[in-house]
Amino acid sequence: MDVLKRLALLVVVCSMFFVVTACASNKIVLSDNIPDFVQESDFENINWENKAVKFGDDGKIIGNENKSGVIGADMPSLNGQKWMWHLWGVDEAELTVIGLHKKTNTVHQILTDGWTKHVSGANNGADSHAPSSVKIPKPGEWAILLYTNGEFFDTLIYEINE
Repeated sequence: MDVLKRLALLVVVCSMFFVVTACASNKIVLSDNIPDFVQESDFENINWENKAVKFGDDGKIIGNENKSGVIGADMPSLNGQKWMWHLWGVDEAELTVIGLHKKTNTVHQILTDGWTKHVSGANNGADSHAPSSVKIPKPGEWAILLYTNGEFFDTLIYEINE
């Protein structure tokens, strides 16, 4: 009987360890220098199934049609790439771009010259746009959170493997 109690206790302790470990791995790791308006709660409702799609007259924009999209997101971006951001419903704004790597739950700056770019001027059917240089730190599934003038705007889900 004593052996059964010990075995049961061991099973309970191991189960608790796995639950605690699983919960801890879901914690979002924010960068130290991330803009103040970005909160951990912004990452809680990401729909990883809502993948960015190709759209536009020539199918070169990849994103959420009539909201936001990027030309260049389908190009190899791990060693650097030029991306052209497009926004609908925004004439001029400060666009902040936050990258979340799904597997590691880590937040990254993907614009090479800071967190924020100025967008303005219609282009490719969008109300505003901006060119940028990006570098994606590691391959995998990414949620790209977009903020305009410090307010959450949209999330783009990309699979970036090269």
